[in-house]
Amino acid sequence: MVFNKLLEDEKIHGTEVKVNYREAVRAIIIQDENILLVHSNQGDYKFAGGGVEKNESHAEALLREIAEETGYIRCIVKEKAGVVIERNVDEYEEGAYFQMTSHYYFCELIDGIKVNQKLDDYELEQEFMPEWVSIEYAIEQNEKAMKQRHYNGWIKRENFVLHKLSK
Repeated sequence: MVFNKLLEDEKIHGTEVKVNYREAVRAIIIQDENILLVHSNQGDYKFAGGGVEKNESHAEALLREIAEETGYIRCIVKEKAGVVIERNVDEYEEGAYFQMTSHYYFCELIDGIKVNQKLDDYELEQEFMPEWVSIEYAIEQNEKAMKQRHYNGWIKRENFVLHKLSK
């Protein structure tokens, strides 16, 4: 499976502004018909993953993020599944927009050995918890979460990928 998707905020279409870039990696881990996702207290599900740090390879970033968000420490990064690029108005800088490129990789757990999660402040605030769920259930819960007044902006991106995986 290979996908390449651009999700762009209508407000920035056709405008020339400063662009702030972020590169991220996301893990697709499937076992026995279920997928390992991170559940938030907003009711949504997301792929384990996050920003690639300076001088860090995609594989290194993935292994670090999987351990931090799920606790699983023995994992193999396999083939790339695809890329999703998001462009939105930057919440932190007026007159700029934010572009995040998320690289999705299939990964495989070697075993079930886990350590404690090492969550960032916002992840602690949202009570991130790793869960094995069906792809269909994750899509359904994300669609419910999107009906709330405030929902996590990653849901559209994650549901795009979940729909691709369900085919």
